[in-house]
Amino acid sequence: MIENPFGEFAKECEALLRNALVSLDPNYASIRLEFEIPPALEFGELASSICFELSKNLKKPPLGLAKELVQRIDMRQAKLVERVEFAGSGYLNFRLNYSAATGEILESVNRFGDRYGFVKAEEPKRIMVEHTSVNPIHAIHIGQARNPALGDALARMLRARGHDVVRHYYIDDTGRQTAIIAYGFSKLGMPEIKGKPDHFIGQIYSVTACLVEIQSLKKRIKALEEADAGNDDLSKLKTELNEWVSIAAELESKYPEIFSKLLKEISSDTDPDALVNELLQQYERGEENAKRLIRNVSQLCLGGFEATLSRIGIEFDSWDWESDLIWSGRVAKVVDKLSRTPYVTKMNGTLELDAERIVEDFDLRQLLGVSSEYHVPSLTLTRSDGTTLYTTRDIAYSLWKFERVDRVVNVIGVEQTLAQLHLKMALCALGYKDLALNQRHFAYGLVELPGYKMSSRRGRFITFDEVIDEAVRRAEAEVSKRTPDLPEHQGKQIASTIAISAVKYALLSVEPTRNVVFVWDKVLNFETNSAPFINYAYTRAGGILRKLGEMPAEIEYRMIDDALERRLTFEISRFPQIFCEAADNLRPDDIANYCNMLAEKFHEYYEKFDVIHVKDKALRYARGALIRAIQIVLKNGMAVLGMDLSERM
Repeated sequence: MIENPFGEFAKECEALLRNALVSLDPNYASIRLEFEIPPALEFGELASSICFELSKNLKKPPLGLAKELVQRIDMRQAKLVERVEFAGSGYLNFRLNYSAATGEILESVNRFGDRYGFVKAEEPKRIMVEHTSVNPIHAIHIGQARNPALGDALARMLRARGHDVVRHYYIDDTGRQTAIIAYGFSKLGMPEIKGKPDHFIGQIYSVTACLVEIQSLKKRIKALEEADAGNDDLSKLKTELNEWVSIAAELESKYPEIFSKLLKEISSDTDPDALVNELLQQYERGEENAKRLIRNVSQLCLGGFEATLSRIGIEFDSWDWESDLIWSGRVAKVVDKLSRTPYVTKMNGTLELDAERIVEDFDLRQLLGVSSEYHVPSLTLTRSDGTTLYTTRDIAYSLWKFERVDRVVNVIGVEQTLAQLHLKMALCALGYKDLALNQRHFAYGLVELPGYKMSSRRGRFITFDEVIDEAVRRAEAEVSKRTPDLPEHQGKQIASTIAISAVKYALLSVEPTRNVVFVWDKVLNFETNSAPFINYAYTRAGGILRKLGEMPAEIEYRMIDDALERRLTFEISRFPQIFCEAADNLRPDDIANYCNMLAEKFHEYYEKFDVIHVKDKALRYARGALIRAIQIVLKNGMAVLGMDLSERM
């Protein structure tokens, strides 16, 4: 039973070619050999262009060298390779021996079952995947939803690869936004939560942030007017104030009760902005009242996050509070240690880290992918009032992480690339270059909604809960249309499974660094490139297998001989290799797109080939074995990304 059929075929191809090269010249015993899959199977299953690379050294034309190597290849030890051919102007094409391989491939899938494809790493590591980490100030919205989908998929993939994986959520509770929501919450008299807590907290945050900003702008404008300051500064502030007044009107219409109460309470404070800053400083100092207030509000919001994420099957092993790092003294120790390095200077009361100098001293440009033309800006470690900034606290958090694991994957948007570079540079300055190189920034692009512009400060965004609800509603309508005889409860359950997988697939199937354009017609398209499309293939396969009944113990795999059947068999054999490369390179989109490709090929097969009504039992069950393998692979591929498939649709 072969765990990785395609991998074994590739190893055999490499061994045959290497032996032929060594017979030509012993110096080629350790030469690097690379293979690629030809554009069509008529050219073989693997191809090598080595003859083009060696022709100059050997002073032979590529085609002549290819012909000679084919003659030198000893096929007596070949099991999975049927033959090797020269082609074009010098390619070597390797053909899979389907007579020997088909049975091995399909039997492996059947016997491994839900473990098929998940080849374990030779050197498993302890890995922490930190993901989601949305600030506890409002509900998770669709613009942030890609993070938990990607982070959870990465954790599942790495765990299936054999690594010891832990999933962590970093709670940024010491930022100014958290102090704003706590200030507003207290001004409302610690109100009873109405509805889902993170949604309610978000309403309070939007209104409070708006009213605090308006008060601050009015104060600055008044000061400039009294000082008879320049018109440019005054004009800019007045324009900004007008914009915030417009935002206030919009928020008042959306949340009249909250707005009315907060307007009254905040207007009574002479300087709300200063009160927010003072609350933040009190929290960093660990003063009890501030701790109780901010922790309480944050936990209410996090409870809402947990409810949302549990709907889509996402959980965490640890919720890490940023404030704990400060109160434990870890952040202060990091600042003190950095201050003792030659890379920190004091400027206008702030501490600045000379990142550019660190890059040059530690020769980091190539290691961190920083171009020679790019000047790395300095990193501010502390404000003039002594409070620390996010990246400073993140340095302490990174050191805390590496006390527990060997590798760290930070799932953070591509817009945080500089902050993540600063983090690695700071680790190098502290003497932890090895840790910096074992910390991976998994960068991802944004989610775009055509025709809709989100704005957190206007409270104008579509929550992830709303997206899930809408997906379920649309899926229910589709399921009801396709299978109207289903009992209502069963239809709802199927629709929920399809909807959640559809949303996840839309967020996962695009290359991570590219933006996702979220369009409902694509997300729930049952005809192409979507989770419902893949699910439909899985369900169709299950329907055939149910009608076939119990499969015989012995299958005549030689009956599977059509070109499309061979292509399906070949693609099934590739799944373990696809998985290994995707897990090692952190590319969940590769697995998603592989599942879509396999579904496409199966739908084509379903339309062209009969299975149930074939009179020849041997052929019928051989095709059944192929379909069973396809169903297993589709289920495994989607499951390792966190997507369930429904047995019925």
